[in-house]
Amino acid sequence: METMTMSTMMGAMPESTMGMDMMSMQECVEACNAAATAATMCADADTGADMARCSSTCMNMADVATTMMRMMMRPMGHDAMVMKAMLEASVAMCQGCMDACAEHADMHECCRVCMMACENMMAACTSMMSRMA
Repeated sequence: METMTMSTMMGAMPESTMGMDMMSMQECVEACNAAATAATMCADADTGADMARCSSTCMNMADVATTMMRMMMRPMGHDAMVMKAMLEASVAMCQGCMDACAEHADMHECCRVCMMACENMMAACTSMMSRMA
């Protein structure tokens, strides 16, 4: 039995999907998945009164990253304007989460990892926007 992979599914999508190339979309989906995972784990690890803002921001980041990823996995129902708006919102959320985690990154490894995942997602979303038709 063949193992289903992200690249297999992305390769099965029509090339003309929203005027975006599937390799860029795959990279963005994977970056969103990594950011959602890192932010969820960071929020769970953020304990203590001084970590409340960071934890809340990480939870919001996980929600936005998951929503962005799911939208890209259903590209046939979206138009370029809607996708661009969501990508812009994702970039803004990445920046907010990076800023919150930066306050603790030197003391908490989870914050440093979350910051890096958000930075990667931000780069992938920005790249997606630049490649949209």
